[in-house]
Amino acid sequence: QVQLVESGGGLVQAGGSLRLSCAASGLTFSNYRMGWFRQAPGKEREFVAAISQGGVKRYYADSVKGRLTISRDNAKNTVYLQMNSLKAEDTAVYYCAADFIYSDEAFAKEYEYDYWGQGTQVTVSS
Repeated sequence: QVQLVESGGGLVQAGGSLRLSCAASGLTFSNYRMGWFRQAPGKEREFVAAISQGGVKRYYADSVKGRLTISRDNAKNTVYLQMNSLKAEDTAVYYCAADFIYSDEAFAKEYEYDYWGQGTQVTVSS
């Protein structure tokens, strides 16, 4: 049974930082590209960042480039999202997802991902 469990969310002031973690179990973690998505109230879920199986390739949404950093530790079966210079518009539920890679180009597409976590709330106060 595959499980992805996010943690690290919370309430932070604008300009502050948070580090999200996503612990994976029940799969061969190093075989999966990992992604972070988010869903703000009243909006559709959107792509945030993704990282290749070995961590060499990283992809970001334009809205987070330079502020958020995705990384992974395959020995710990964990993917991270370091969030700096947070803005009110970063407020959302953040989800991690695992992708066995059917398309190299579809890293930002929800349908590409096979497994999802339950999400963790990030609230940025202005």
